[in-house]
Amino acid sequence: MEEINMYLDDAAESMEKAVKHTQQEFTKIRAGKATPSMLDGLYVNYYGSNSPIGQVANINTTDARTIVIKPWEKSMLFEIEKAIKNSDLGVNPTNDGEVVRIVLPPLSEERRRALVKQAKNEAENGKISIRNIRKDTNESLRKLVKEGVPEDDVKKAETKVQNLTDKFIKQIDDLLELKEKDIMTV
Repeated sequence: MEEINMYLDDAAESMEKAVKHTQQEFTKIRAGKATPSMLDGLYVNYYGSNSPIGQVANINTTDARTIVIKPWEKSMLFEIEKAIKNSDLGVNPTNDGEVVRIVLPPLSEERRRALVKQAKNEAENGKISIRNIRKDTNESLRKLVKEGVPEDDVKKAETKVQNLTDKFIKQIDDLLELKEKDIMTV
């Protein structure tokens, strides 16, 4: 029984991580509002090593559609600008010699639909991760029967795994619904 609980705890923890990862991916999908977290995952070459932009510059939003990036060293202006241009953010930064500015254009209806589609893909990836965790956990539980654990205990554990799966998939669906609403709000 102790082994079963261990597998259930591991499954719950892994599924929680899948939900958090999906939530993190959602923050990278811009909904027309400028947020510093849009730049998470963008790296610049800082003296030979890849560093997140947030570690070489101060990132602020001056209004709902403008991000201002002020590097601690002026030599990083070009690197930051290059990283943003080469990213999949679809924005064109401007460099005035002091700061890099990103002005987000208002989203067209077509672009909003594309972002919703991107959010749905991220949600589906999260759900696939959760279902894979369920599959791996159930396989591990079935192996316990061969080791002498009663089959009834394993069946109960599989039901618990399914309940966990349903719970975490619902969390992803709820996050997706919020993100869709956020994207489609003009």
